[in-house]
Amino acid sequence: MPAIRCRAAFISDIHLGTRGCQAQRLLDFIRDLDCETLYLVGDIIDGWKMKSGIYWPQSHNDVVQKILRLARKGVRVVYVPGNHDERLREFCGEHFGGVIVTRDEIHQGADGRRYLVTHGDEFDAIVQNARWLALLGDWSYRALLALNTTLNRVRALCGLGHWSLSAFLKQRVKDAVRYIDRFEETMADEARRRGVQGVICGHIHKAEIRTIGDIIYLNDGDWVESCTALVERHDGVFEIIRWQDSRPVLLSSPRKPSKSSPAYAAAPQSLSAAASAAPSAPPVSG
Repeated sequence: MPAIRCRAAFISDIHLGTRGCQAQRLLDFIRDLDCETLYLVGDIIDGWKMKSGIYWPQSHNDVVQKILRLARKGVRVVYVPGNHDERLREFCGEHFGGVIVTRDEIHQGADGRRYLVTHGDEFDAIVQNARWLALLGDWSYRALLALNTTLNRVRALCGLGHWSLSAFLKQRVKDAVRYIDRFEETMADEARRRGVQGVICGHIHKAEIRTIGDIIYLNDGDWVESCTALVERHDGVFEIIRWQDSRPVLLSSPRKPSKSSPAYAAAPQSLSAAASAAPSAPPVSG
């Protein structure tokens, strides 16, 4: 029986085609997922990396086949391309194996609230105005991931758990924090411009549920290090979960908002009887 039953699930930044992709963990997550709609919120396939060489193990192909199988079984699968798979934006409006490709989407929650679903790169000043800097940052990030992989192998030999070097650095570098804050504020501004109550995105590899003024900001994180997803329960409440040790662990579960305010108040709680408490380590990386 699936451990994760929800109305909608949102995943992004899988980066198939790279060695940092956590394809096997994602496969385990999808096998335990029972949802009506699955949103693929960009950077599913890493076209930037594949330009310099093809890396495509069987597990990456299995992810694609598993998603197509969900579509065949009646799950509504919506693909919103990001900057790493931007070539797919040429096919917006098309269907591939039951998967709908669209520039962005408006998701209506069970409680009636409307959310703009977009990858987020189009609102990133660095990606839009300094592509060379974005490419340099991508190369640096992949180098950091390679270092982190080696570090975690040593930690495993010592009996220690997984640790994200990039998350550690991101939480402590002031410029990175300012960049994230600016990105989140820009996404909230776009939601206001579009006349919706919230925005759901990826791109910056930082899972988050927060309110920015009158806008609900939600980011589903990534499947490179943190292995996080955003899910909407059947009562309209959103949660961030991490796939850890072959099971879902709840990181954030806000209480259902009152009708008088769109704001969420964070109140972590158990995802299931089997799920452990959220870890104290930063839930995001990359």
